[in-house]
Amino acid sequence: MWMFFRRRRRGTAAPTAGPAAAQPPQAPARPTAPARAGAGPAISLDKLQAAAPALVSLYKTAGVSLRKQGLDGRRAAVYLVLDHSASMSGLYRDGSVQRLAEQSLALSANLDDDGTVPVVLFNDRAYEPQEVRIGRHDGAVQQVRAAVDAKFGGTRYAPAMKAVLKHYKECGATDPAFVIFQTDGAAFDRKDVQALLRSSSQLPVFWQFLGFGEHDAKHFTFLRSLTGLDGRATPNAGFCATGKHPRSLADDALYGRLLAAYPGWLEAAKAAGVTD
Repeated sequence: MWMFFRRRRRGTAAPTAGPAAAQPPQAPARPTAPARAGAGPAISLDKLQAAAPALVSLYKTAGVSLRKQGLDGRRAAVYLVLDHSASMSGLYRDGSVQRLAEQSLALSANLDDDGTVPVVLFNDRAYEPQEVRIGRHDGAVQQVRAAVDAKFGGTRYAPAMKAVLKHYKECGATDPAFVIFQTDGAAFDRKDVQALLRSSSQLPVFWQFLGFGEHDAKHFTFLRSLTGLDGRATPNAGFCATGKHPRSLADDALYGRLLAAYPGWLEAAKAAGVTD
């Protein structure tokens, strides 16, 4: 078996090169820490080409966006949080959520060398994190949904935020977490979300909220307000939106929006002693 990635999570086999296999995602074991900052992408183009050629274009686009933001060579653990409320059902059916998972994997390949992204589904509750893996990503979102038997429900952010924080603290990571937190609506638990943002502002965790909808929509008022939330040690939240049709947003535009607030947080977090 050819070893693809230099580092892999304990208790899991290294993926092999070749066509993507439709295998169910696995609940993450306690992973080793992401690699420290280095030059260039965490996973080389050659290795990605061998394992997942369909992701190469996204990987290159993400790399360009990182360089534009001065983030070339930076390392981070990428998380993906997915809204599984009732209003999201059509966006799962039309492939918008699966596309975001692929875009997140391609971004992660630039930032982390283990080839996986922990995915947390949520509605009124959070489901157990599952790993989506490069080379086994075709249909991965549907596999995650089946693995946790996810049901459509309401919209509470706090349980998903707690699930991410628990996973990050237990994994022993030393590099920051970049959390892509996707939703299409307002949270029912706003005070809990604000409290979690304040408490986690002293941790190396950045919350990039991503709205599936128009940026200035009324139901995103709360999310827009989080970028200026008071009482935090660092400005640990960003917000951007895709428009009504997420799949129609160009990849470079999506990455540019996702990464726009991250460099500022890194600088503030370093000044506050939250990151190196």
